[in-house]
Amino acid sequence: MAAQSKGMRGRQTVRDMVLSMLAVGFVVWIGYLFLPHDADSDPVHVVEYKVAAASAKRAAPYQLLSPDGLSDKWRATSVGYTPADINAGGGNAWHLGFVTPSGQYAAVEQADVPRDKLLGGKVAGGRPDGTSEAAGRTWDRVQGDKGRALVEQTGSATTLITGTASYEELAELAQALK
Repeated sequence: MAAQSKGMRGRQTVRDMVLSMLAVGFVVWIGYLFLPHDADSDPVHVVEYKVAAASAKRAAPYQLLSPDGLSDKWRATSVGYTPADINAGGGNAWHLGFVTPSGQYAAVEQADVPRDKLLGGKVAGGRPDGTSEAAGRTWDRVQGDKGRALVEQTGSATTLITGTASYEELAELAQALK
């Protein structure tokens, strides 16, 4: 009789476990139905950069540049200014990143460090690739392993327009810098 009772208890334990798993699965499924999951939404998180640029312009010891007049198709995704005293040898650094109208990445990088130092840290495998004219200035083109850049040294600051965008889009961004 004890053996019969023990076998019955084993089947009840398995049955109870299966029923519990079904109950938990049902609750998870109901929860999933109520969670928002819009696969067609735009994954780009746009940031406002004009206030940060105005603040950085007051703090920077060089003429800090930010774009003015870009179309709404240029979406800012990252912005920041890091003072030299907390930048571990990177100088006073300004960064402003965008998703371009073609869906590529472009950024304005500025710092009061030598041209080659900033370029080496931002464009891996960079090699000279001619020049471009934008905003009344001549920019050196640099082609890297995964991206490209337009670079200009003005006084103590190096300005880099870099990213995976075409030279044409990089020049469009450079043209808008004020």
